[in-house]
Amino acid sequence: MKPCEWCENEFLPTVTYQIYCSSECRSEATKIKIAEKQIVNKRKKRYGKERKCARGCGVVLSAYNDSNYCDNCAVDNKKVSKALKELKGLIDHDDKR
Repeated sequence: MKPCEWCENEFLPTVTYQIYCSSECRSEATKIKIAEKQIVNKRKKRYGKERKCARGCGVVLSAYNDSNYCDNCAVDNKKVSKALKELKGLIDHDDKR
């Protein structure tokens, strides 16, 4: 018996080099590996090229930043303000108890 590399279920391999218990597990693992390789290749294409934030703030983006925005511009200020108001309301409510 051998554990499947994808789902970790025990199975009896039909050949010595079999690492997946089924064709479904093999397909799922292959999809993930292909997606990971695409991300790596996309990042490799960015090396040596200067990318700037799409909002026009002038920040140079890292090759590892998959977004077109810098961290400061990616934040939605309206959502942050709303969350802070909700937290303040919760704190005020607890103080009154």
